[in-house]
Amino acid sequence: MSKNHHKIDPVCPVESMTQPSLTSEPITPSPSPVWFIKVPVVLVEPKIQIVVEADIPLDPPAFEIKRVLKDVFLTQCKLVPVEFGAVLGSPDRFVTKAKLFVGGFIRKNIEYATKDCKGVIQDRIADVPFSGFTEIGAEGSESTTTFLNFPILNGSSASSSRFINPKDGITPRQDKYFFENSVFYNEQPYGELVSADFFEIDFSPCPTDVHETFDTLREKIVVDLTVKVLQLQQVDVNGPKP
Repeated sequence: MSKNHHKIDPVCPVESMTQPSLTSEPITPSPSPVWFIKVPVVLVEPKIQIVVEADIPLDPPAFEIKRVLKDVFLTQCKLVPVEFGAVLGSPDRFVTKAKLFVGGFIRKNIEYATKDCKGVIQDRIADVPFSGFTEIGAEGSESTTTFLNFPILNGSSASSSRFINPKDGITPRQDKYFFENSVFYNEQPYGELVSADFFEIDFSPCPTDVHETFDTLREKIVVDLTVKVLQLQQVDVNGPKP
């Protein structure tokens, strides 16, 4: 047997079965009679600029920064309505202006070298918190970010009725009341993290000599944070109607 055609047996064989080829053909799906579906609807997708400054202590002191990795963690993304509009012919009302509160932290993973010529690379993890809000409005408003779709939030109501004293007809009854209240349970708008662009400068607050170490890293970070705010809504899909 030649060198190029020698037999090689498997070292750890297992049982197997070769699968035959099967036939298939496309099927046209039946039309659905459903007209409305409940799906997440994108309300707004703003890019929010966050500016943060922080001092991060380093122990042991650093001689040279090697690499800095960053991630964003959102702890809150809440839409607070401040103005409403009415839907003609419906009890629904939609939000025309709101403030979007965001909060969270930037996790920094700092890798740096110490003064030892053959020392190990140190790792410092720091969570830098941030919080703030941005204006969201309808198209044509003063807000820089506008709604793609309006949030729908129906209000609850409560009322009471009083009765006159039938004995004299001039005094109210203090022992009889009628109460009425209506509660609407809305779908809560919620946020999703889309992307984050980081721009930063890191430096020692006290300038050091080329052969000296430093124990504090001051950072100035600009983060362009993109979030998506959604709400479950009922949507007309314009399906076939019987």
